[in-house]
Amino acid sequence: MMMRTIDWTDEKGCITIIDQTALPSRLTVLDIYDVDGLCEAILKLRVRGAPALGAAGGFGVALLARTLKAQKFQDYIGCLRDGADKLKRVRPTAVNLSWGTERVLRRALTGKDRGEVEALALDEAKALADEDVARCKAIGEHGASLLKDGDTVLTHCNAGRLACVDWGTALGVVRTAVAKGKSIKVISCETRPLNQGSRITCWELMEDGIPVTLITDSMAGHVMRAGRVDCVIVGADRIVQDAVFNKIGTYALSVLAKAHNTPFYVAAPLSTFDLSRKEKDVVIEERSPDELRYWNGSPIAPAGVPAYNPAFDATPMENITAIITEQGIMKPPLAPHIR
Repeated sequence: MMMRTIDWTDEKGCITIIDQTALPSRLTVLDIYDVDGLCEAILKLRVRGAPALGAAGGFGVALLARTLKAQKFQDYIGCLRDGADKLKRVRPTAVNLSWGTERVLRRALTGKDRGEVEALALDEAKALADEDVARCKAIGEHGASLLKDGDTVLTHCNAGRLACVDWGTALGVVRTAVAKGKSIKVISCETRPLNQGSRITCWELMEDGIPVTLITDSMAGHVMRAGRVDCVIVGADRIVQDAVFNKIGTYALSVLAKAHNTPFYVAAPLSTFDLSRKEKDVVIEERSPDELRYWNGSPIAPAGVPAYNPAFDATPMENITAIITEQGIMKPPLAPHIR
């Protein structure tokens, strides 16, 4: 797959995204012409993954700057700020969405008139997207040093090119190792309830010809105990002082890895770090209970059964062997590295 997960099309003046809800049945590209459409795409997980959401926030500001109807420049700037605030709130746990939105908004607000604001916003959003690819490639370079020829990596959810603008974080490490000539296999947890591991991660790796085996989430302990896993590599949606927030189920994998003396790595860009906060300060997004009650519109649970559906969990730093970033490999405690 050569195209980017999220991009800007100059000819149409819009954002283009790969609709991840359509995978693996079909590869569908959506054109997004307004911020309401972008918010819907983010909420419905048509575009997802922390780095991709950072790019979505940036391109969202560029789209806002072009489509706002306000006539007076002061009103236009006020509407731009309000629209950016709305965009940041669509998903509360992943920090990259607000980071990307704020970065492009700050740059846009240095413009002296509407035309300059529009141009600055789009230039900054494009730069952010290009930098995301470079960051993922750098993460891959650092992380590949942790993998030996013949290793099997277990991963959870999707931290590949479809979670980023391109290349990927956790899967970027695998891709880079393979590009360096190492034979690497992947075990992908299905990642209930929306099966990003089976639908997206397996699709990505099969497209690239990288060997992948799908398991249910509940099989992870079994395959670790059987000695079939050399390390675990996952992505991250927010990294705070004392924990890593990632797709629900990540914490359980970290406990299993620790029990089986299996290295547990997190691959994430520095834009995912939010070191002004601790675990207790972060709101975990709760999604619709119907994501557990239904699959493809068909009931898979009794009607009306109460369901709890947090999208993320927190993995404490003591369960993490290392964090792979674009600037190198960090081992907890993080404070000395950040200084």
